[in-house]
Amino acid sequence: MVAGIVGLGLMGGSLGLDLKRFNLADQVIGYDKNPSHLKEALELGLIDEAVEFEEIKKADIIFLAIPVEGIINALWELKELPSNVTVVDLGSTKEKIVNSCPPSIRKQFIPAHPMTGTEYSGPFAAIKGLYEGKICVLCDVEECEKEHLEKVENIFISLKMQLVYMNSKEHDLHAAYISHLPHAISYALANSVLKQEDPKSILILAAGGFKDMSRLAKSNPSMWSDIFKQNKKNLLASLEVFNQELQEVYSLIKEERWEELRKWMENATTLHKIL
Repeated sequence: MVAGIVGLGLMGGSLGLDLKRFNLADQVIGYDKNPSHLKEALELGLIDEAVEFEEIKKADIIFLAIPVEGIINALWELKELPSNVTVVDLGSTKEKIVNSCPPSIRKQFIPAHPMTGTEYSGPFAAIKGLYEGKICVLCDVEECEKEHLEKVENIFISLKMQLVYMNSKEHDLHAAYISHLPHAISYALANSVLKQEDPKSILILAAGGFKDMSRLAKSNPSMWSDIFKQNKKNLLASLEVFNQELQEVYSLIKEERWEELRKWMENATTLHKIL
């Protein structure tokens, strides 16, 4: 089997490494619109062959590991694929992508969201085992042909992922709270510090808490602005809920309602009993 990967950064590059490591493909070919990424991916052994986008169509399965707006464009460029070729996207949003998929390839298209990643990007960010032990959400699979779905399921299971199934609308709502909102908060925290008169002096004091919370602000702005755009409605709803909690703690501190503040904090600690 020939596997094709479009986008050779963290997600696509790591996938290429593990497809080869677990012998899940006889050959891994790759395309990236950034020529230097393509060259680096080949040198790092993330792929076996660097190709042009048109040549990616010769693969038996194609993974789209690019920003979510780019996924939609790529699907339309692949609209005349042979019916035996499977297409998988790895985007962090799902509903708009699914609704935008050309009808001609919808049955062979598997919408997937591997819940994994780091704050780094590019081919040098690729690591072995990125997918291992993580959840992979497969969406709207009732619209997919069985042979294509099983092919994708077998690959992700071989990568030691846990499969979860849900519809794309439900996925985007949940992703807004557990993925997209934390990124928005992290960017906001970073900008809050940068807007102070002497941010360098403030950062001298930065310890684990600040570094943990601001880590996501290192993430690729191009990729995440696309995600925020596609999941605008759900992200705004989650930001509104978060803003209500910020207003609550603001009032508790301002009005010196210390016992209520303690109870508000205690309630928050129960989240990790669920996790």
